[in-house]
Amino acid sequence: MVMAAESHSHILAVDDSVIDRKWIEKLLKTSSFQVTVVDSVSKALEFLGLQEAEQKNHHQEMKVNLIITDYSMPGMTGYDLLRKIKESKSHKDIPVVIMSSENIPSRINRCLEEGAEDFFLKPVQLSDVNKLRPHLLGWRTLVKV
Repeated sequence: MVMAAESHSHILAVDDSVIDRKWIEKLLKTSSFQVTVVDSVSKALEFLGLQEAEQKNHHQEMKVNLIITDYSMPGMTGYDLLRKIKESKSHKDIPVVIMSSENIPSRINRCLEEGAEDFFLKPVQLSDVNKLRPHLLGWRTLVKV
């Protein structure tokens, strides 16, 4: 029953590093999640239909149940993505998890205070992916993009 719920859970993973992107995708797929990976915050916003202003006529019918994003990326950071998600009327309930190779307590606290569900230190492990389950299973409403 849990596997059925997870196999219908769609995670958007955002990381500019091709190695980290492939690693998180492999971990998530191994855990039976549907995964979409993008290499920048701007591509994540485009995928979600949040580029510039919210686009109501976005044709994508994918449901995103959780976003996991790297913190440090060129241009916009994972923190910027978190803020855009939490400011969006239609996407504010999507859980966001931030990951980083840098263990900076002030950064971690700022992300958690802004609404991140969790903060993972890289390299992300299978045990970290297992921590996503309560966020997915506890989130009853699926958001259509």
